[in-house]
Amino acid sequence: MTGIRKMLAAVFVGLALTLSAAAPAAQAAQAAPAAQADKLKLTVAGDGAQGVTIQATYADGRRLEQVVRLVLTATGPDGQRVGPVQLEPQPEGQGFYSSGPVLSTGTWKVSVNSPAPLQSKATATVQAKAAQSPPAPAPVAVTKPADGGAGTGWWPFAAAGLVLVAAAMGVAMLFGRRRTD
Repeated sequence: MTGIRKMLAAVFVGLALTLSAAAPAAQAAQAAPAAQADKLKLTVAGDGAQGVTIQATYADGRRLEQVVRLVLTATGPDGQRVGPVQLEPQPEGQGFYSSGPVLSTGTWKVSVNSPAPLQSKATATVQAKAAQSPPAPAPVAVTKPADGGAGTGWWPFAAAGLVLVAAAMGVAMLFGRRRTD
């Protein structure tokens, strides 16, 4: 019996040592995604006019579920400077920020910073253009039918069909009754 007890004790000691050695590795594996989750990926682009749009996501591609403070600075043609401008989240989507029309026409080097705890920085070159309005729609000519209203539509046929159905039901009710004495 003592041999079996020694063997069981050795198995349990070996299992305990294995688990205790694996615990720090598991904690390190859990800490690595948490550290990566603290980093942001900022995608900076022009909005097609005189503003800048920013899409903020976690570095691993997950959507940003909290509001972060983003600060924009820009250097433009002839040494013009804009900023720092604090950006507010927009209703277009989670992690979407927009500056509005803050740039003049030209090529701008734009930097966006996010402070701790989600610290990140992104830089992009943006081409700002004057805002354009859509072209006016071409007028549409309204013409009267040449046949003088011969194409009155489908409603006369529908009305005639309803009259025929009502008449058929009336005839069926009159002749369908059987007299029982």
